[in-house]
Amino acid sequence: MARSGTIAAAGLSKAPSAPRVDWVDYAKGICIVMVVMMHSVLGVELAAGQTGFMHVAVAFAKPFRMPDFFLISGLFLSLVIDRDWRTYLDRKVVHFAYFYVVWVTIQFGFKAPAFAAETGWRAVGLLYLESFIEPFGTLWFIYLLPIFFVVTKLTRKVPPLAIWLVAAALETARITTGWTVIDEFCARFVYFYSGYLFAPYVFALSDRARTRPVLALAALATWGLVNAGLVAWGASEWMLVSLVLGFAGACAIITTGTLLARVQWLNFLRFCGEHSIVIYLAFFLPMAATRTLLLRTGVIADIGTVSLVVTIAGVLGALAMWQVALRLNARFLFERPDVFWIAPRKAGAMLQAGTLSSPGLTARPSIPEAAVIDR
Repeated sequence: MARSGTIAAAGLSKAPSAPRVDWVDYAKGICIVMVVMMHSVLGVELAAGQTGFMHVAVAFAKPFRMPDFFLISGLFLSLVIDRDWRTYLDRKVVHFAYFYVVWVTIQFGFKAPAFAAETGWRAVGLLYLESFIEPFGTLWFIYLLPIFFVVTKLTRKVPPLAIWLVAAALETARITTGWTVIDEFCARFVYFYSGYLFAPYVFALSDRARTRPVLALAALATWGLVNAGLVAWGASEWMLVSLVLGFAGACAIITTGTLLARVQWLNFLRFCGEHSIVIYLAFFLPMAATRTLLLRTGVIADIGTVSLVVTIAGVLGALAMWQVALRLNARFLFERPDVFWIAPRKAGAMLQAGTLSSPGLTARPSIPEAAVIDR
């Protein structure tokens, strides 16, 4: 077992499987399941006009669900940020832009008839074009990530502490313009940048949780009580409190992922983390289909149970769609074709020798060698 944790084989690809850091995949798995759960539960409750027991879980996860996802998204950026702009844009912008275009078109195709019935097909066409300016539906995350990557590279010469303070101030300012890109950038960039800036400390936290599991469990229990209390009290979205809870929750998910990796429990979560992009892109279809079926048939009366089933269907359905796409030679749905690469295609992720330190900081722990993965 490496100091930063065991490494697991990555998912199916044409290239050789890349070593992965196990707790990172566990953490990503927890995050993507929480994202599917949020959309499933709120969608069911909106359609049914009532809430169920799953609403409590969604409310509990709200302070940290997206902060953790963005923090982990920035975790390995230091490894690639010095690449030439062509390669960097290919990996960090074109990659996500391709999947956004493909899947916004798919989502729009399913929803267009209903839109047309209300507003007419001309308005539908304009709405489709608007989706390239205003992120559509569930896809705002992969729309925003390339912006974060570009902004971080463009500001490399700016003192990191200054950027972090500005980002924290933007989160605290509660900026609301009605445009998703601006509002979510202001609310989330501090977490992404923190993943990039403080990556060595994140890995050090994981190391401590792995070597001191009892203390880690005690810390998790304390965090859980505090987070639940603040959510119940209505204080979780207060200025500064939300920022603290975002980081505290991210640390909790990192610790949880590390402990699960340590004992190799709930490997399905790790699998979900390895294929989080697959689930994120495709879950909307099985989720919506299952929700409609259950609510119309009334086969399950309890709204909380309906929400739970819809959540499970969203996750498993997305993975099933991925497998069907592979077997039907429709890999373009989940793999970027060669024609859409603007830089030489990478042969596969590789371990990098040595250690890494975050920019602008000194005298800190570095990312362990086993954790340094080219992503």
